[in-house]
Amino acid sequence: MSTNLLKNISLLAGVHAPETALRGKALAQLPQIEQAWLLVEDDAIAAFGKMTDVGLPAADEVMDMSGCMVLPAWCDSHTHLVFAASRESEFIDKIKGLSYAEIAARGGGILNSARRLQNTSEDELFNLAYARLQELIQLGTGAVEIKSGYGLTVEAELKMLRVIRRLRNASTIPIRATFLGAHAFPPEYQQDQEGYIRLLTEEMLPRIAADKLADYIDVFCEKGFFSPEQTERICRAGMQVGLKPKLHVNQLNSIGGIETAVSLPALSADHLETMTDQDISLLAASPVIGTLLPGAAFFLRMAYQPGRQLADAGCALAIASDFNPGSCPSGNMNFMLSLACIQLRLLPEEAINAATINGAFAMDLQQQVGSIATGKKANLIITKPVPSLAYLPYAYGSNLISRVMINGRWIND
Repeated sequence: MSTNLLKNISLLAGVHAPETALRGKALAQLPQIEQAWLLVEDDAIAAFGKMTDVGLPAADEVMDMSGCMVLPAWCDSHTHLVFAASRESEFIDKIKGLSYAEIAARGGGILNSARRLQNTSEDELFNLAYARLQELIQLGTGAVEIKSGYGLTVEAELKMLRVIRRLRNASTIPIRATFLGAHAFPPEYQQDQEGYIRLLTEEMLPRIAADKLADYIDVFCEKGFFSPEQTERICRAGMQVGLKPKLHVNQLNSIGGIETAVSLPALSADHLETMTDQDISLLAASPVIGTLLPGAAFFLRMAYQPGRQLADAGCALAIASDFNPGSCPSGNMNFMLSLACIQLRLLPEEAINAATINGAFAMDLQQQVGSIATGKKANLIITKPVPSLAYLPYAYGSNLISRVMINGRWIND
């Protein structure tokens, strides 16, 4: 057994192990210890306390963290990390004034990524995604969810999910896999939506279940994509083979996606840029975690999620990146933290909880990661010397991460 003692930590933040996702006043409470120590044994947190404790534990390695803060690593519960190519040409189209829907109608958007992915080998997809994953870990991400949805054929969707499984096997951080075959209707099914839904439920889902390729099922519930009724039907088919729902809802329109998420119930309802008062009330009264993706609103120049209103209403909130080539080509959770404070008006403590422990709950990983608790994985962010916790989202253009520890090992030495 190897041991590592971090001492003289200026602030050890996120010292808790809640039983449910945080909401209301609890979301604004980030338990912390000033002038702290933390002991890591092998890959897990073994103990922690105040420097004034009598007698610090012995360790194989002792490191002085004077001036630095230690936080749980980010838990990014919504990404599209596996894709074949970037889409900066659409970025130019957006600058010229085309909307997300207009680009999609011209064959761009999701269908563009699907065409490219279908023609890219599994090995190449893995290599591209693995490099992206390593970059995100360097930026402090210690757990991640990855969706399919750029395949839109039986073989391409299965190929994506196999890549995610390879990433899970090769990675040091926990990875959850989500089947998002209902991301868009392929061109050949534009006039036969029922045919594509049968393909999803009768051909894809049985093969995914047989090979244990996914943990969750997701649907893009939106005008021009999948209706609430179609969404529920697809999700219930996934639930029958053991997949929990996580839904894309209320990104562009409020069409009943929240009602669907609550009635299933889904583990999380993600995006939420367009929320009515009724939507907010329904979400607040449910166990569904509202996952906010401010990076997509930033990149698409859309109205931001009503984060302050959602928090005040008592919704359980997570913050995730939505890393994807079309609407958020960044998985930098440090920037998402800043956007959550600057644009969504969450307090720093609320944003950190949303990006750590609530993100872990949105992936069923709360027993492993997301907070500082004995027995959890030692997936930690060590900051550079900073004056306060609020400085992290405040100084949005600075890299304030000094080191990242994953499973008790430094990954950026």
